[in-house]
Amino acid sequence: MDPQDRKYTKEHEWVSLGATGTVRFGITQYAQEALGDIVYVSLPAVGAQLTAGEPCGEVESTKSVSDVYAPVSGTVLAVNVVLDSAPETVNSDPYEAGWMVEVQTADSIESLLDSAGYSDFVAGL
Repeated sequence: MDPQDRKYTKEHEWVSLGATGTVRFGITQYAQEALGDIVYVSLPAVGAQLTAGEPCGEVESTKSVSDVYAPVSGTVLAVNVVLDSAPETVNSDPYEAGWMVEVQTADSIESLLDSAGYSDFVAGL
């Protein structure tokens, strides 16, 4: 079950609100399960400008390499450096310790899917 306090994209990213104007995101449980054992994560640099819907990183698993898409536009404030040495954290805890990027944004996340909407979307795949 995906956390209900987040929003979701059809590209399988989750988004949570942080301090005013900030969001944190990562990939969903569904995405990490589809990828399998994650062995490498490439994230944008702090200060990079992201554009909603555009690739901003990659996740490499024993099965494939997949893009990570920015759910909002904005400036990267922080990246999860733990993933440099422990990318498998995304597999074990995708919604907390496996977060990927924190962004300063003016975008609203209200148009993204809620937990129930994302579950329905995944069920239809």
